[in-house]
Amino acid sequence: MKNYLFVLAATGLLGLAACQDDNDTPTLPKYNTLDGNAPLVIAHRGASGLLPEHTLEAYQRAIDQGADFIEQDLVLTKDQVLVCRHEPMLSGTTNVADLPQFANRKTTKMLDGVSVTDWFASDFTLAEIKTLKAKQAIADRNQQFNGLYNIPTFQEVIDLAKAQSTAKGRVIGIYPETKHPTFHERLGLPLTSKLLDALTAAGWNNRAAPVFVQSFEVGNLRAIRDQYKSTVRLVQLYDAYDVTSTGSLDMTAPNGQPYDFVVSGDKRTYNDLATDAGLDFVKTYADGIGPWKPFIQPYTATAKLPATTLIERAHARGLFVHAYTFRDETRYWTPFFQASATEEYKAFYKLGLDGVFSDYTATAVAAKE
Repeated sequence: MKNYLFVLAATGLLGLAACQDDNDTPTLPKYNTLDGNAPLVIAHRGASGLLPEHTLEAYQRAIDQGADFIEQDLVLTKDQVLVCRHEPMLSGTTNVADLPQFANRKTTKMLDGVSVTDWFASDFTLAEIKTLKAKQAIADRNQQFNGLYNIPTFQEVIDLAKAQSTAKGRVIGIYPETKHPTFHERLGLPLTSKLLDALTAAGWNNRAAPVFVQSFEVGNLRAIRDQYKSTVRLVQLYDAYDVTSTGSLDMTAPNGQPYDFVVSGDKRTYNDLATDAGLDFVKTYADGIGPWKPFIQPYTATAKLPATTLIERAHARGLFVHAYTFRDETRYWTPFFQASATEEYKAFYKLGLDGVFSDYTATAVAAKE
């Protein structure tokens, strides 16, 4: 048995040998994940199905419901402070449009090749951001908490995760995403370096830290690994414009390619990054991938198609797979999982998914149990 465990430890597969019988026969893991452990539940923007997203209150609710990680989308203010907002634009998730003192801040900018008119965080100082209040981003979700909660800084979320890890007696990790790094860089705002500065100050700029850094772009992740020499765990996100009538993924702009690829003239799409060659490329800088659900379970308007081999092929390269986004509302379920949200989670868990981004932490946790 000792020799068997040594081999597993040396190959990073010790989690697959969680228990053994007296005949040294390994017990098969309960899950088909990369390490054999239970899939992670990542609170997507906090408990965003219940409370306004990216607020300390939403993060706290997700932690109380059992989240392993809480996710932050990061943008920079005018005075270069990281704050948690889903996009650089503010009107969809705050009350900025209702405040007359900021009426003249509404402007038009190019965001990943698209002209967008809105209020942008990069035109506000942190002090001004702190005068705004969060609101529920999805119209048919509970709106009663609108106007109650502040917009948190990334540092405030780090402090919350550390304090709650102590209070709960378990590790609460963070899962920051660099939002539109090319957009920020063109404004002279060093999004990536500010993120790494914050992680370093927290003692979390290393592989052992309870941190995953994610991005839909490639260049900033490669810079973290190669230029900044950071060993923090990195996740390459995969997106698409839509699902076609045949079940394939539409790689139309602006969702079909990493935007830094568009800028550099690299023709590869997210579909290309999901091929064997693409996964080999991602493996040179990242530790895992974060695909939209149809990359794993395709479908058409009339049929559920066979699952792809993406998880299996990623695992073969030592890459974990965290998929997005799981929600309780029926319209967000993968078609043909119509019994309950729990059915969808269980189907993806069975395929070997290593983690789920969920708006409803409690549902994701219960599905594992």
